[in-house]
Amino acid sequence: MTEISPPRSRRMSWSGDAVQDRLRRLNLITVMPPLLVVGVLLIVLGSRTWWHVVIQVIGLLAATATAERWTAGDFVRVARPCLVLTAFVWFAGALSNSPMAFYGLSMVGSFLIPPLPRHRFAALVGFGVLTSVIGAANLLSHHDHLGARVVAYVVTPAIGSALSTLLMFASQRLYDLVAELEQSRGKEAELAVVRERVRFASELHDIQGHTLHVVKLKVALAEKLLHRDLDRAQEELREVHTLVGETIVQTKELAYAQRRLNLSAELENAKNLFEAAGIHVRVERLAEAGSGVDELLGQVLRETTTNILRHAQARQVRITLAESGISIVNDGASDGAPELSGLSALGARLADQGGELTVEQKDGRFVTAAAFPEKVSR
Repeated sequence: MTEISPPRSRRMSWSGDAVQDRLRRLNLITVMPPLLVVGVLLIVLGSRTWWHVVIQVIGLLAATATAERWTAGDFVRVARPCLVLTAFVWFAGALSNSPMAFYGLSMVGSFLIPPLPRHRFAALVGFGVLTSVIGAANLLSHHDHLGARVVAYVVTPAIGSALSTLLMFASQRLYDLVAELEQSRGKEAELAVVRERVRFASELHDIQGHTLHVVKLKVALAEKLLHRDLDRAQEELREVHTLVGETIVQTKELAYAQRRLNLSAELENAKNLFEAAGIHVRVERLAEAGSGVDELLGQVLRETTTNILRHAQARQVRITLAESGISIVNDGASDGAPELSGLSALGARLADQGGELTVEQKDGRFVTAAAFPEKVSR
């Protein structure tokens, strides 16, 4: 985590890449193991010769390659040649009495049909017909047990291909919903950061807008009094000087998060920001913080809230307030050692007041805790 955020476009790109990586891992976990387990079982149970093993392994490899590219969102250029390859595999299996050889073709087709923008039902019917027609080659070369062969090489492959494609329709819809939720969550997080910036701009306007208006009036008054009441004009200018100096100090305090804060207001603001970003937040108030540490704890909470929204992929945040300090725990911590420019500056201020700031990253969780044990013991 760092106080200086990257450019907005770069930050959004990083967030989008992280979302795609999570979706890819989810797809790999849910798609690849069943595909491989079923394929291997069909090879073991349905192969009677080494030739059956060879052709079914080729079909399974083609289906696996298509599935891997599908999880990456770039599968069409691989799936099309794999569809042709698995069609030949099924044709060879039908001629050599290997009824399970249709598996590779059914898997590749099930990945191709659901993403089609239109005519998906027609494509599904055509795919079933194609599978049946290829399997019917077995009937041309073998004339015994006709009924059993129709079931094994025509009906079963057509039904199996249709079922696998329908299951992939459901999976595709599920993954689309997950992707939409992730994208919505990213947009909500960006919106929450924008709201925080608007709040900062509002506070800056409150500090400087009123001051500049008063300065304008006092300078105009001093100009009028310059030739009539020099002492009064000098007094007005001294007040302008003092007012400008106070405004500079307040602006610096606001810019460096040193302006006096209300901890209760910051807790409510953090809760609203996290909820707006789609992050579940739980606030536990075990006790009220001492009046002497209220402001510093509010600054720690504000800095940590901003860091979580900007740099973490959090789903849950827990804020615990005790008499001695505050603890903020979030999941979705990014890999690698975080930069702590903003929190480091606050850590030094806490140390000056007898407090301690602890920052720890472990098992994908980030813990930020500020404590003032000496003040409580007094």
